[in-house]
Amino acid sequence: MPAKPSTKKKTNGVSADDIVIPDKLYFRIGEVARLCDLPAYVLRFWETEFPQLSPKKSSKGQRLYRQRDVEHLVRIKKLLYEEGFTIAGARQHLKLEAKPAKAQAALFVAPRSRNSELKQVRAGLQDILGMLKQRR
Repeated sequence: MPAKPSTKKKTNGVSADDIVIPDKLYFRIGEVARLCDLPAYVLRFWETEFPQLSPKKSSKGQRLYRQRDVEHLVRIKKLLYEEGFTIAGARQHLKLEAKPAKAQAALFVAPRSRNSELKQVRAGLQDILGMLKQRR
């Protein structure tokens, strides 16, 4: 029986896990392309597909990627090339990964609503306690 072909896309043997991002403030598109082992046109296309990617432009119009942008690119590459996600699926997955961080931030912002909920629960428990005392 013939071997089943792999569905993973191939790059020149550089896995997303193997990429080491240098500690720099900004990276030009050529540096990022070499680092990620991807053509520059793929990076430009991904900018249109993933809202997480937003490189700044220099005064000469050259893209300047921040460390966070490069980390997002490495994550996107892993999702698409190694885990087999479609672009839409990877976009949705990244959106869901970002939601817990937003939810945690909301926990610190909304203690006032929790206090009012706790007061309602306390009042309900006191009503139940009052009913139980009357039955004795």
